[in-house]
Amino acid sequence: MAQRNVLIDIGINGAFLTRRWEEPENWMRLTCELGYPYHEFCADVLDPFFSGDTAYQLETAERTREAAEKYGVTITDIYTGMATHRFHGLSHSHPIVQARMREWIVRCMDIALTMGTDRIGGHWDAIPVEVLEDPARTEAVMARTTSQFRDLAQVAADKGMKALYNEQMYIPSETPWTIEQACRFLEVVNRERIGVPVYLTVDVGHQAGMHYGLEGEDLSYEEWLRHFAPVSEVIHLQQTTPEASAHWPFTSEYNAQGHVDVGAVLAAVEEGHHRFDASPLAEYMAPVERNLLIVEAIPGSTMTEERLLKDLAQTTHYLRHFVPEGGLVFSV
Repeated sequence: MAQRNVLIDIGINGAFLTRRWEEPENWMRLTCELGYPYHEFCADVLDPFFSGDTAYQLETAERTREAAEKYGVTITDIYTGMATHRFHGLSHSHPIVQARMREWIVRCMDIALTMGTDRIGGHWDAIPVEVLEDPARTEAVMARTTSQFRDLAQVAADKGMKALYNEQMYIPSETPWTIEQACRFLEVVNRERIGVPVYLTVDVGHQAGMHYGLEGEDLSYEEWLRHFAPVSEVIHLQQTTPEASAHWPFTSEYNAQGHVDVGAVLAAVEEGHHRFDASPLAEYMAPVERNLLIVEAIPGSTMTEERLLKDLAQTTHYLRHFVPEGGLVFSV
């Protein structure tokens, strides 16, 4: 079998910009100055519904693309911020609400393409508690949401997009929240697909399902990476404690409190690629060519900009002990 190479490098999610910096020039300048070659754009910074009208959004997306080129930053994708997590979205019982969230997603695709990237991702649904109380209704909602992803993958292909991402979460209302659910989702949405591939986004802080009774592999970020790193183009990196998703940066202060070991992350990613051929996912998904470790540090509102930027710069310095400038390449 032919050997393949996998690139690992670091990037940053634009959540740190939200409600702080307004100008695209500053978004990309700060990304560059902090030492991140890749930027995952956060939709809270330029939301398809709340940030002006379509003309303004596309104009700002174009200015963002120009600024990224100026500072040598690659925009990897647009990812949902906090806004869409506040709604049931694709899992709502009323079709009008579902359609509205699909409209958000499609408009986000247009912004992404104008910005110079061909991928969007995130989480666009939360199953209502009333539905979760009925296993049959829950299964029906999950099947409907998967079907909507297949439809959106076709829309994405028609627009010239290359991939969609769905993020694994840690509560039963936001699926997939178990390894089994994630495997099933990826199989159904990608089997005999006619649209773009749909990948999983693994977040190393989203294994906090013990509050709802999860145990074993589902609580291990290493196991999630072993299973899904080969089908996760972006991996969200945060420092946190096991029972929370704290979205801390990787500074000496937070590393002393958190449990995420970057060396263990890299080892699990590589192991996942080496054993991918034996995975049932290999039947209908091709392994990704790169894994970008995207720092998703979400500061509190009272954190000063000076402290925020200092923490993010320290995070870059820390991560570069594991992943050198230019990235890390391994062969499978």
